[in-house]
Amino acid sequence: MKLSLLSTLLALFVGNALAADAADNLLPVEQAFKVQAKAVDRGAVQFDFKIADDYYLYRERVKIKSNDTNVTLGALDMPAGEKKHDEFLGDVEVFHHGFTATQHFTVPADAAKVSIELRYQGCHQVEPKICFPPQKVNLSIDLPNAANAASNGTPAISLGGGASTSLLNSGPLPQEQAFKFEAIATGPGEVLARFTMPKNYYLYRDKTHFTTETPGVTLGAPKFPAGKEHTDANFGTTTVYYDQIEIPVPLSRAKTDAQDVAITTTFQGCLENNVCYPEMTRAVTVPLPAGKTEAVAVAPVSESTDSQFKRALNGSIWLAFGVFFLAGLGLAFTPCVFPMIPILSGIIAGAGENLSTRRALVLSIVYVLANAVIFTVAGVIAGLAGKNLQAAFQTPWVLWCFAGLFVLLALSMFGFYELQLPSSWQSKIANVSNKQSGGSLSGVAVMGALSALIVGPCVTPPLAVAVLYIAEKHDAVLGGFALFTLALGMGAPLVVFGASAGKFLPRAGAWMDAVKAVFGVTFLALAIWMLSRVLDATWVMVMAGLLAVSSAVYLGALEKLPEGASGWRTLWKALGVVLLIGGAAELIGAAAGSNDLLQPLRGVGGSANVAAANPSLVFKRVKSIDDVERELSAAKSANKPAMLDFYADWCVSCKEMEKFTFTKPEVQSAVSNFVLLQADVTANDDVDQALMKKYGIVAPPDTLFFAANGDEKHNLQLTGPEDADKFVKRVQSVTQ
Repeated sequence: MKLSLLSTLLALFVGNALAADAADNLLPVEQAFKVQAKAVDRGAVQFDFKIADDYYLYRERVKIKSNDTNVTLGALDMPAGEKKHDEFLGDVEVFHHGFTATQHFTVPADAAKVSIELRYQGCHQVEPKICFPPQKVNLSIDLPNAANAASNGTPAISLGGGASTSLLNSGPLPQEQAFKFEAIATGPGEVLARFTMPKNYYLYRDKTHFTTETPGVTLGAPKFPAGKEHTDANFGTTTVYYDQIEIPVPLSRAKTDAQDVAITTTFQGCLENNVCYPEMTRAVTVPLPAGKTEAVAVAPVSESTDSQFKRALNGSIWLAFGVFFLAGLGLAFTPCVFPMIPILSGIIAGAGENLSTRRALVLSIVYVLANAVIFTVAGVIAGLAGKNLQAAFQTPWVLWCFAGLFVLLALSMFGFYELQLPSSWQSKIANVSNKQSGGSLSGVAVMGALSALIVGPCVTPPLAVAVLYIAEKHDAVLGGFALFTLALGMGAPLVVFGASAGKFLPRAGAWMDAVKAVFGVTFLALAIWMLSRVLDATWVMVMAGLLAVSSAVYLGALEKLPEGASGWRTLWKALGVVLLIGGAAELIGAAAGSNDLLQPLRGVGGSANVAAANPSLVFKRVKSIDDVERELSAAKSANKPAMLDFYADWCVSCKEMEKFTFTKPEVQSAVSNFVLLQADVTANDDVDQALMKKYGIVAPPDTLFFAANGDEKHNLQLTGPEDADKFVKRVQSVTQ
């Protein structure tokens, strides 16, 4: 069974990797979309677009504007485009191969030129499928004088691929030509990084970072020279560098003999009054001379908190597997994995009275392997297709079905199937029960697979890194095996627990019936916990109250203790009384209008409508990319930092953040000056997926932070829940 599962997984990974092995030979944007601009008369400019094969241009993204108060723009005439359903923009029109557009305008009679701004955006439609950032080009076009306005107009201005006559800003250069990077060693403990840019190109200081993947080498803080203050529409006022810039980067290393060090830099820059390039990455290998180095101050955090996992994936394959296995082992002791313990325990408890340790071990291994395989496949699908399979399994009907399965398992634990139900019903229920909890390996595998998708692990930094690695690199083999080892790490304690339970669980008699009853109640509690993602909190309180009261009755809370009752009998009655009081509190609180499962009587005896003492943060809900960009732009204009939280109703960790972090006074005080935005991705529809893809979000909960100048603080991104004290420190770092 193990070999079969692993073979299937390997075949899937290899097949996906081969399918994704497309040549990354994209054309520069100015070669993919060539434009010629020509004034056909004193009131119109004609734009001839030539589009390379396998590329297309969005019709609605072709925009013309003018900042010249003497120019009044009229209609922009464009032909109809081809209808296309875009996964990000919905129903749109696009152009292939080429088209001609004419912009009409009016200018004063003595005007010799017209200054306009052309904007456009397009995409590559085959692998690798990418969309270029919006392009902006400023043009100054000669106008024909009144005497020859009816002749052949003016010479054409060519953008990309042709000779340029009177173009103020020619097409932007390819990244490699616009920003040249090199590095040399100036000694055993320092590397000198050098960027060289043509005229009018500049590099952002706060977007320039250095890392190394070489074992035993630690980079210090880069020694940036003084730059030039620059204000633009993208990042506000920042420090930039023109022409050539040299940056000493100190380092310390474990070895004193000569060695090579791999240096990776990420950076961003722009062409003045034109386009800004997306974030770029370059890597070089620098030979270091032999010699000792002094300890250096570690560079400030310039990348996200999960950078160690990124480095692991890009380093030794065995190191990657080791790091992810240890990360999974750590996750095994978090609330993410706790729901799997009673499921596995119930499987073992229901496997028969004479269960051997060996049989319990086999059942546990099958459960964990099935869990790991499905968890891995779901992660690979999310990375390659941008579809979160785990999120898809949080739809109400799936949760209701799985909760119903837990109820069936609970009833089997209680022995209800011995009642004289109709034979057809009894046969079907018995089959379900026996297959899932009676020791069938296939049934155990089914439970393990479903657990991975529905009650399985929360979104964590290593999980997010592995999925995003698959999405960015299209390396399903390495990313998939990283996920698989992560899942094995999470499952290792479950195997130990399962084998131990098989050894120490009682085998027969009343004790075994009591153990099964406990697991039956646990299964019912799991069903309620799952339905809490889709049901109103009041109904969850009602179900929890009924379960607690029923358990109290079973434990004898309403029965009189006989004389000479044992200590155990007295303990069970005491526990039953506690459950009876707790269950009654839930029912009374639900009837009084409370919706807090942990504090059901809040507001009872006073006003049922009294607001909670510590209400959660109030967010402005956003849905689409346009919504987010609009709100972030408004925050930047108001010179306020912003926080963007990704939330879903089915996300248990999201509710944990909402209840235990966002309600804390210190958290509310820390974000009092922030613009608070929340993207509700409960529906997990195309719009939600497009928004998550834009910001590199695998699934909620995930929180992004933006400085007052609009810069996203990538190093402060929070994946998963976090307690209030750490969250406050994270928030304070945004404004420092």
